[in-house]
Amino acid sequence: MSKRSTLPNGAITFEKHDGVAWVRLARPEQANTMNLELSKDLHEAALRCGDDPEVRAVVITGEGRFFCAGGDARYLAGEGDALPRAVREATTYIHAAISRFARMDPPVIAAVNGPAAGGGVCLVAMSDLAISARSAHYSIAFPQLGFSIDCGGTFFLPRLMGERRAFEFILTGQRLSADEAAAAGLVTRVVEDAKLLAEASELAAKLASGATRAFGGIKRLLRASSAENLEAHLENESRTLAEVVKTRDAREGLAAFAEKRAARFEGC
Repeated sequence: MSKRSTLPNGAITFEKHDGVAWVRLARPEQANTMNLELSKDLHEAALRCGDDPEVRAVVITGEGRFFCAGGDARYLAGEGDALPRAVREATTYIHAAISRFARMDPPVIAAVNGPAAGGGVCLVAMSDLAISARSAHYSIAFPQLGFSIDCGGTFFLPRLMGERRAFEFILTGQRLSADEAAAAGLVTRVVEDAKLLAEASELAAKLASGATRAFGGIKRLLRASSAENLEAHLENESRTLAEVVKTRDAREGLAAFAEKRAARFEGC
């Protein structure tokens, strides 16, 4: 059994055991939110999983109470006028990670241990299978910050939930319970919190004993049904977000978040 190790930027821990790689988001005091360091570590984790023939299944989960509360708004607000470049830099790493996880042979399981928001929901949607703790809930906060979506959300969510359901979920900021997320197709099944990691471990072990190359071929065939290439879509998300964060509404959204008040958007 390999020991759990912290990846170079300290935001993710990595462990490999019996053919299963465990990728744990490790910023519990910040609700496992995504900053540049976590984005880089997620990319490193994806490279390790994809390059190691001993890895035959992957589990992504969070440390502490949250799975992932999306982007680190305080980090983003601190970038000031450099925000568009910061967004492009962070999404370069996280989108490369998402592409790698989506294309690799080993099946990827999200073990959703707690609330998931924004980019955290996108990580769940990117995974091949998702087991949710009953206490988890799901929401997309990008529009409430005046932001468009990255992390593959506009690619994966319509394919899982249907286009109209995804529109409603994304634009209204509604929160889905674990059971509602399962009914909408976002997660595979819901289990009691205390059973989550055992259920994820059992599923991962079953998949790790399977025909890994066949699994990879099936994954890529299923996603090839889209008219748009995943990587092209991710680039479009990154470019769009970098443009949107230049707007007054985006600045207002971040300021409102920092000041814990409702945003006053002007549509520009």
